[in-house]
Amino acid sequence: MPPRRTNSRTSGKSGKPAPRKPRFQAFSRPRVRVAKTSSLGKVYVDYKDVESLKKMLSLNGKILSRTRNGAAAFEQRMITDAIKRARFLGLLPYVGSTMQ
Repeated sequence: MPPRRTNSRTSGKSGKPAPRKPRFQAFSRPRVRVAKTSSLGKVYVDYKDVESLKKMLSLNGKILSRTRNGAAAFEQRMITDAIKRARFLGLLPYVGSTMQ
C-alpha cells in the first residue's frame, strides 16, 4: 500500500495542524482614549475636541476601527457620531489630504 498523503498544514504523525504564522504584523499604535467621564459618571465624546478626534482618523481621513483605537462598542458609536458632527460643522475635513 502506498504511503498516506498528509495535509500540508499537519505536523507529522500526530495529525494536529501546525500553528499558523500571522499574515500581517501586529498594529503597534498606542491606544488612545477619547471618551471622557462626566461628573455624573456617564461616558461621552465631545465633537468640539478636534485634536483628540483627529487621532481617531487615518491619514486618508477614514474613521479607524475599534481594534485600532481600543474603544468599546458604545464608545465607537459615540466617536463616529462626534466625527460626523465635526465634519458637518467644518471642524474636521472629509478627506485627509489637508490633515498632514
